[in-house]
Amino acid sequence: MKARPIFRHQTPAALRKEKMDEGTELSLTIAQIVQRLKGSHLHSQLERQAKECLHQPEIKLESLKEDVRSFLKTSGWEKKLQNAVYRELHVQLPPSHPAAPAEHLKEPLAYMRKAQVNWEKRVLKSLNSMSTELGVPLARMRPPVEQKELTNKWNEMGTDEPDLSHFRPVYAPKDFLEVLIGLRNPNHDSSEDVSARSHWGLIQIPLNVRDIPQLRQAYSELNLTTGQLGIDDHAHMHPVVMDQDSAAAQQYSRQGCPTGLRADLWALILNSTNQPTDMMHYEQLKAGVIQHDLLVDNLIYKDVKLTASNDDYYFVFEDFLYQVLLCFSRDTAVLEHFKYNSATPPKSYIQGKVGDEECAVVYPPNGVIPFHGFSMYVAPLCFLYNEPSKLYSVFREMYIRYFFRLHSISSSHSGIVSLCLQFERLLQTHLPQLFYHLRQIGAQPLRIAFKWMVRAFSGYLSTDQLLLLWDRILGYDSLEVVAVLAAAVFAFRAENLMEVTSLASAEAVLADLSTLKVMPLIQIFLFATAI
Repeated sequence: MKARPIFRHQTPAALRKEKMDEGTELSLTIAQIVQRLKGSHLHSQLERQAKECLHQPEIKLESLKEDVRSFLKTSGWEKKLQNAVYRELHVQLPPSHPAAPAEHLKEPLAYMRKAQVNWEKRVLKSLNSMSTELGVPLARMRPPVEQKELTNKWNEMGTDEPDLSHFRPVYAPKDFLEVLIGLRNPNHDSSEDVSARSHWGLIQIPLNVRDIPQLRQAYSELNLTTGQLGIDDHAHMHPVVMDQDSAAAQQYSRQGCPTGLRADLWALILNSTNQPTDMMHYEQLKAGVIQHDLLVDNLIYKDVKLTASNDDYYFVFEDFLYQVLLCFSRDTAVLEHFKYNSATPPKSYIQGKVGDEECAVVYPPNGVIPFHGFSMYVAPLCFLYNEPSKLYSVFREMYIRYFFRLHSISSSHSGIVSLCLQFERLLQTHLPQLFYHLRQIGAQPLRIAFKWMVRAFSGYLSTDQLLLLWDRILGYDSLEVVAVLAAAVFAFRAENLMEVTSLASAEAVLADLSTLKVMPLIQIFLFATAI
């Protein structure tokens, strides 16, 4: 049963308390951001600029504070600080009660936390079993000869043909889907659901996901009367790159980025500046790859060979993919995102001392075990950035903002569980006959769409269309549009799907998405569907 809304008159005291709570929350957020920025390279740059400007003739002692602030504004440093703050707002924990335990901040629902822990144990067990069975250590120092060899062929790793026949992906998306299908809220009585339709889908947990009227409101810029780049050539241009304003760039991206500006706009939205410190960090990671060989390196090689190397769009970027993914696996800066990720970085034990916490180390160093298809998160970015350190910093930022949510169990509205539920609800509500037909023939729609969503459609759409979709992920700071597109694809092919009689024939109808035009599909589904 749906809970009835309770309307109550708030007393002045209650309103004051509410305002105080909001003020406390804001103060807490500001304090957290200040603390995080204090240790940054930007902070030391700002300090240096402020000191240097004291020698300028226009800086007066009697108006020192205002003059320094004015100098930082006119010289562009204030804008850089604004962009850094905007970035922090996107990657920090949501506001919560000060007494809330750390695990509640990562994921508020206990049954989700438990499912994620069990999944992590299973993945780590699979990795350790592979290490034992193949007699390959999790990590080893490369001999000097091997280090020199790798240094010489760093830009030609794709020519290497190591024997990877014994290595297998730790898991594939379909294994992960089975775990999500098994999720249950122990406190929820499904018999309370009035509509029998709520049982049609594979995801059987009660989460709040937006329906079409709510989506229309949230994605109003996508309505049928607003120009979209990728559809309308005359769509409004904006001097947003010149302004170097992250927030403005994000707003602009909602209607699509022009091809020539996309690389700059995305880097601006993500505040990925590629400063000398970023380049140095990338070189340090590269040195780490050359010095040590990790078992996960083989999983990365295997994944690139199985996916991007066989893709008509991405095979030419094979070398870039190895470079970025090998460096990514060594990057301990990625561990920061586990503060707001429901997952916990996996640990291994050195010198075989299993269970001895003093000998426990995060493995791989970035805390992310790659799975089948992982390299497809990087592949489309290779079209935008041809400088490895820039490509790397943009990918890392995309991962810690968005992609991690596609392979961890959480109640986040951008998490894969919510996306699956939203996809099923949209289909059930607006195409009930199609949904019922597919269910009856054993072709549950989610079993087909899951592989698209877990990769944010990378490798399924043509690259130009995929980049238009990712424009909107960045523009709306949400992966929700991925679920909407998945439902829109089914709606577009509904007539053919009503004729199929098996899962195999349904998959055949939806096997090739490379000719689809993303934005018309999403617009028609959201704004032309009867409700």
